[in-house]
Amino acid sequence: MGEPVIIAAAVVGAEVTRAQSPAVPYTPAEIAAAAVAAGRAGAAVVHLHARWPDGRPSQEAAHFREIVDRIRQAGSEVVIQCSTGGAVGMSIEERLGALVDGAEMGTLNMGTMNFGDAVFVNARPDVVKVATRLRERGLVPECEVYDAGMLETLRWLLEKGHLAQPYHVQFVLGVPGGMAGTERNLRFLVEGLPEAVHWSVAGIGRAELPMAEVALRLGGHVRVGLEDNLFIAKGVLATGSDQLVEAAVALAGKAGRPPATP
Repeated sequence: MGEPVIIAAAVVGAEVTRAQSPAVPYTPAEIAAAAVAAGRAGAAVVHLHARWPDGRPSQEAAHFREIVDRIRQAGSEVVIQCSTGGAVGMSIEERLGALVDGAEMGTLNMGTMNFGDAVFVNARPDVVKVATRLRERGLVPECEVYDAGMLETLRWLLEKGHLAQPYHVQFVLGVPGGMAGTERNLRFLVEGLPEAVHWSVAGIGRAELPMAEVALRLGGHVRVGLEDNLFIAKGVLATGSDQLVEAAVALAGKAGRPPATP
């Protein structure tokens, strides 16, 4: 068997709604249950956002603490990664509310980009601020890369001492405004990494499972879940992020790579 593959489950995000899929979780209890189910299905990591009960995105520390507590109370050992991405328009201070006790990883977005019809702002001083907070909290950063120029920011952070091993790189491909989810783009990005590091790919929408398959072949790791894609097949809504994790586990089996445990 090949190297174990780290499968991460992004169970809710900030954009998808129940109007698009009834499986989208909103409350801390629902999000925690989705995370636990994803862990049972084979995810080693859960990538967490939070919501208000009406579905609006939330970076309230109380919401994240409840999600984390519920995951652990259920006996799940998944690695908990909290998102500092929040939603478009939130301030950096608001977004940092996600870094609660019990988290083990936190996301570090590598730059500003067009995000659909909006702008996702991550000025370099703000990127440094998030990196500093992650270091202060003892959390492993996951560097979110949506476009090639963001690798230069990653290189700069390393050179200036704002970032050091251990960290993880997540290529998020297929967001309108970022790089498309193609094998050519992924190969180009992997070749541009400034040093040897664990990396994974999150393909958005229909690119999710095809990009997972490519990452498995190239020696990378995989993120799936309802944050990135609502469908298990063309026109067929997934019943939950756990079903998408199961699909990733099946792809890993075909590639000869067992799922990593937490």
